[in-house]
Amino acid sequence: MTNRELLRKGLEDLGIKANDKMLDNFNIYREILVDWNQKMNLTGIEDEKEVFIKHFLDSVSSVENGYIKDGISLIDVGTGAGFPGLPLKICLENINLTLLDSLNKRINFLQEVSNNLGLENVEFIHGRAEDFGKLEEYREQYDVATARAVAGLPILMEFCVPFVKVGGYFVCLKGPNANLELEESKSAMEVLGLEFVEKIDIELPETDLKHNILVFKKVKNTPEKYPRKAGKPAKSPIK
Repeated sequence: MTNRELLRKGLEDLGIKANDKMLDNFNIYREILVDWNQKMNLTGIEDEKEVFIKHFLDSVSSVENGYIKDGISLIDVGTGAGFPGLPLKICLENINLTLLDSLNKRINFLQEVSNNLGLENVEFIHGRAEDFGKLEEYREQYDVATARAVAGLPILMEFCVPFVKVGGYFVCLKGPNANLELEESKSAMEVLGLEFVEKIDIELPETDLKHNILVFKKVKNTPEKYPRKAGKPAKSPIK
């Protein structure tokens, strides 16, 4: 099986109808990623097969069980090299996507990818979640906030949940310690207005990596004091 066929099958196993244009777009994305990676650190993975599995299929796996679907508004907080937001946009063209990152160079990279792929309805924000989560035009405006980041879950919640409207979802991609992190997040869930919905176990093709998707529903408004000022969520997570 070629890498392209592996990607196609992986997408179709996730319920995505993969056409040639979609596969071409993923290939262009990887080429730009590898090119920019020579001048700035975007990823430790450049091999085509690895990128297809560990970045693209990993990102798109967050469509499992239908919380992320075509036509919704989605903000990807701390998006980095665009994961999971951009792969989701390639597969679900009618998502209204906002990509937020604190490093302007990464935003420039994401704009280049988006321009090359001709993506529409993508907003790029250079800034911190702690600042933009306070602004009226972004606060509680999104159907879904997502993150695929290394910060602890209570910290991620404080970054992401203020963007989600009541009735919307926080969908978080996490590694093997998800159960422990869930335990540590009970206070943050209570404070920020979340209810835990489910943990989805994901198996990616041709890898032993295990990861989980944690899904939370926003059931009440987040108190105005959150998110706290930059640095505060990481220094003293809600406990």
